Amino acid sequence: MSNLFSIVQFKPKFAEKVSQLVHLSVQHIDHPRYSHEQLNAWSTAPRSRKHWQLRLQRSQSWVMLSDTQQRETEDVVGVINVETDFHHRGYIDSLYISPLLQRQGLANRLYQTLELWAQAQGYTSLSVDASYLSKGFFLKQGFKQIQPSYQITKDQVINGFYMTKSLLK
Repeated sequence: MSNLFSIVQFKPKFAEKVSQLVHLSVQHIDHPRYSHEQLNAWSTAPRSRKHWQLRLQRSQSWVMLSDTQQRETEDVVGVINVETDFHHRGYIDSLYISPLLQRQGLANRLYQTLELWAQAQGYTSLSVDASYLSKGFFLKQGFKQIQPSYQITKDQVINGFYMTKSLLK
């Protein structure tokens, strides 16, 4: 299964498909901790291509593409990015996998790409505000929960967990 997918650095041409992927992923969340209102606040509709282009170009970002031998366009089935600026260095901003492909190890492949890159850059730690859905994934990657976290968007509180991982050996 893993040979059907490739991981490449984000390019602006992927922004539209990333936007659709993120919106679809959020709207397919089925977890008792997230209400329909919270999911709509998280992503009412796909954000603009320009939003994702700017957001992912100001960080180190990768997309996972499905095998395109039979297609003329590349399908973005996953995305991950890590902040690189001084105040947020090492913060994982986004990790999304297509709802139809979740729980198949694809998030792990994207994460390993990010971690190897971060280690090569000399990063000493990574951090993330994990959702209820992704908390278990990040725990398996060696992250430790530091404290509960939340965002308020469109009058909805979206709870999560601030987690960190040391990259020092």
